[in-house]
Amino acid sequence: MKSFHPFTGLVALGLLLLSLAQASAQLFETKAAQAFMIDAETGTVLFSKDADRLIPPASLAKLMTMEVAFDAIKSGRMTLDDTFVVSENAWRKGGAPSGTSTMFAKLKSTIRLEDLIQGVTVQAANDGCIVIAEGMAGSEANFAAQMTGRARQIGLQKSTFVNSTGLPADGQQTSVRELALLALHIWRNYPDLYRYYGQKDFTWNKISQRNRNPLLAMDIGADGLAVGASEQSGFGIVGSVSHNGTRVIAAMSGLANDRERAEEARKLLDWGVRSFEKTEVFAKDEVVGEAQVFGGAKSGVALKAKGPVQIFRPITNRDKLTARIVYDGPVAAPVEEGQPVGTLRVWIGDTLSQETPLFAAESIGVGSLPQRALDAAKELAVGWLR
Repeated sequence: MKSFHPFTGLVALGLLLLSLAQASAQLFETKAAQAFMIDAETGTVLFSKDADRLIPPASLAKLMTMEVAFDAIKSGRMTLDDTFVVSENAWRKGGAPSGTSTMFAKLKSTIRLEDLIQGVTVQAANDGCIVIAEGMAGSEANFAAQMTGRARQIGLQKSTFVNSTGLPADGQQTSVRELALLALHIWRNYPDLYRYYGQKDFTWNKISQRNRNPLLAMDIGADGLAVGASEQSGFGIVGSVSHNGTRVIAAMSGLANDRERAEEARKLLDWGVRSFEKTEVFAKDEVVGEAQVFGGAKSGVALKAKGPVQIFRPITNRDKLTARIVYDGPVAAPVEEGQPVGTLRVWIGDTLSQETPLFAAESIGVGSLPQRALDAAKELAVGWLR
């Protein structure tokens, strides 16, 4: 059964509070229908609002298009100097005749992959996406299948892609949580290619266009990533800001217009980099708490993490931080040192911020017959309460 255990050694069903009272509300309010923000260094969740609702990605699907291309470059299967031909399909569906975001690639022209990447990351070019898709996979449908397959490989379990552009299509879906995690993956794994997202303008076919990301012009340390809009999900954005050594990544959707999108994204990201302090609450090998043991030579086993435990603490709302040790228990003896036992869960407001696995800090052998009998009696008396 799932048990909650305090650090303080209270009863097994006790609640550990790092604060004075359990939080019951968000620390930040946003007009976005869905929002999710993480610390880039640790992956700690700083804010979450309806983050797992499935939505059409719109142009934010291009982040996955770029991930597939970046992975091919990193693995050596492609280079930035590889060239691709602009097909009539790419020209009509994503080029000048389409009336959508485009880099104005000429029909049947040959374009270097690096230029196509800049067209997509700076100008959200639909023709650039389709040219890459057809060049890498033979057709956009084949490439979309690769996008979905690659999404599963990097841990995105709900995102499904039908095309490379994000243009409306049945079955195409994602969530703001997975969009933020995708952005984090791109930043971590492709530092030499991520830089294109911070490029402020790009000229192609003698046409110069500024980056569509409004955050880049705000002088807040933004260097990415993308915007999108659809009739069903409203205006959305995935943004990244670095300030004084802290980087946060946020994804938002369901905003009313491009002005609201820009302002709400700025406020959330600015709050993220200024409102938290990273604090080490347990040193390496320090005991975090204890789990109840059933049938053991001792009634409890000390727990510790693999390394130091650091948390992000709100600077001005410290009473909104709570934590619990959660485990399936009581843990049956024998217990081996290093055995996975539970998880330290930390909340910021009502957002589950981080989860740290906890392990047995010692070995506990099987207890004597009287000890086991006493544990059995205790479990019979109070086990149903869990």
